[in-house]
This record gives sequence, structure tokens and C-alpha cells, in this order.
Amino acid sequence: MKKRDIFLIHGTDYKEMTKQLLERANLAADIRDQEKKIALKPNLVAASDPSHGATTHGELLAGTIEYLQGHGFQNLTIMEGSWVGEQTERAFRAAGYDKICRKYQVSFVDLQKDSSTEYNGAGMRIRVCDQAMAADYRINMPVLKGHCQTVVTCALKNNKGLIPNSEKRRFHTMGLHKPIAHLNTIVQNDFILVDNICGDLDFEEGGNPVVMNRILGFKDPVLCDAFVCDCMGYRTEDAAYIGLAEKLGVGSTDLASANIVCLNPPTGTEAKAHMTRRVQKLAQFAEAKDACSACYGSLIYALDRLNDAGELKKGLPPVAIGQGYRGAKGEIGVGSCTSCFQKSLPGCPPKASEIVKFLKENWES
Repeated sequence: MKKRDIFLIHGTDYKEMTKQLLERANLAADIRDQEKKIALKPNLVAASDPSHGATTHGELLAGTIEYLQGHGFQNLTIMEGSWVGEQTERAFRAAGYDKICRKYQVSFVDLQKDSSTEYNGAGMRIRVCDQAMAADYRINMPVLKGHCQTVVTCALKNNKGLIPNSEKRRFHTMGLHKPIAHLNTIVQNDFILVDNICGDLDFEEGGNPVVMNRILGFKDPVLCDAFVCDCMGYRTEDAAYIGLAEKLGVGSTDLASANIVCLNPPTGTEAKAHMTRRVQKLAQFAEAKDACSACYGSLIYALDRLNDAGELKKGLPPVAIGQGYRGAKGEIGVGSCTSCFQKSLPGCPPKASEIVKFLKENWES
């Protein structure tokens, strides 16, 4: 897998999807040495079940461990430090990781209890936990979700879990964006496996999950987070730390040159089963029939952006989406299945940024 590649896989068997994506990425060949210390770094920001949209699903860890152990890698450690005010051990149990560690005989390191060393991160002094830096190969496993302070959070910000609580507090006094960018000049992102199953709309701690049923793979954390902005209907410039990291040489935001590899088409109609009250309010502007989770999730993200801009109001024609509209005629729809509508946005699935632009241009005020 190359730095400009973006791998996507859809479905609901998250463990098998993980193994398939890692096989396609040929992760074992990238690691090479079976004696390397491999760190798996999920997102355990708070003690909540992954279905709430805040923490990494255990199936991604299980799939990664099975893949690695199947290729002869045994020196594996899960490591994380939850946010200030939460005990990592509580979050560890809430996400079911204790069972995973017992099943696969893999150790867990609570980085809140680890020692740390100060490093020079492109001109900024930052303390990083010692066991995180002792790893030879790091697999960053963030959740694709919104954030109330940085707009989005994914690969780059997930590495904040590798620093002690004292540094997390200091990062907030510095406005988060600049220190996050500089941190990633210290911490190597060897592989990024993104949990895009049901990340929250805009809060790091979850509560309003949007079902996408998708897992993503990257080698470039900057490209990853730029792609996340595009998926959620934001501009890369809206999350300042992404551009700062690019300027520091961490990676590239050039999505136009990215090589997107979709391992399978979007499947399933699971989105409605997990709708929260807030998502239901946005969904009243949609008319879904057998909509795949990835398509429906993109529409919800787009409607949230339009809501932020004050452009959702009663009387707007509902946006059709889903396989139930194939061959049917109507007023306005998004996704390839609505190609026969008067106004239709192609894509399988279309990106939220594209949906925002399309609806602004075609929704009658």
C-alpha cells in the first residue's frame, strides 16, 4: 500500500472486513520483521460502548490481531490513554477489550500510568509516553467522527492518546490545532485503520452516531483527515491542524491525486435502526427507501452541515435516497439509484461535501 492510497470496505462483519482490508494492504510485508514491537492504538476517549459513536469497535482489534498472529507476529500490545477525567481501565472494559486481550493473549498498556519523555517536535517541546515511543510499528485505529473544538477528529488527533494527561491539558491551553500538528512530527503513523462504522456527528464523546458500516485504510494521516473532512461535508481548512501538519511535512492533503480503492460496494440498510433523536430531526428532510448505510450516512452529514448554516427549513422537498428508487421518477434525489429523477446527484455513495453543494444549488428556497 502506498501513501496516496485510500482503501475502503463496506459491510457489517467488521472483523472479517478488517482482515480483508489488511490482506489487500499487505500489512505483513510492510512490517516485515516478525520480532518488531507492534502497538495497536484505538480510541478509548471515554467509557462507552462503541455503538455510541465515540470508541473503536473491538472487532477491528480482533481482526487486526488475528491477521497479525496469522502472519507470525506475536509481539503485540494494545495501548491507549483516555481523556482527562476518565479512567482508561473503565473505558477498556466498557469497549469489551478485556475479553479480546484474554482471548488472544495480548497485553494492554494504560498510558495514563506510563512514564514520559520530552521530544522536539519541529520546534515544539512535547512529552510522549515511553511505551508508545518504544513501539517499532504503530497501527493507529481512530474513529471517524466530529469534534466540538476541532470540527473533525481522526488519525492525527487520535495520537493525543499517546501523551500524558499533563500534556493533554497543556494542548487545550494552546488551542489544540498547533500542538496536534507538531505531535505528529514525533509519533510515526505506520498504518491507519479507521473505524467508520458509526462515528458521532460532532462530539468526541459520542451520543449521536451516524451509521456508515465502513472501514478505511491509509498510510498518510494527513490524507486520511482531509478525506474525513470531505466525507463529513467540511473543507480541509475548517480543521486547521490538518493544514499545519501538512506544512510540517507529516503528509499531504492532495485528495485529487489519491488512489481510492473500494474493495466492495456499499451494502445493507442498517442506518435507521440506530437513529438518535438528533439524527431523526435531520432525517425528516430525507425520504429513504432501502438506502445503503454509507449513502444514508453521507446524506445525514450533509444535512447537518446545511443545518449549521441555517439552510434547513420546513417546506423543502424531501431528498430521495436508496435502492428503492431505481428506475423511479421524482423531484430531487442523491446517489446513483435516483438517476431517473429530475435533479439527481450521482455517486455510490456520494460524498457529503458533494451533497451539500448539490442541495444548495437545487433546493428551492
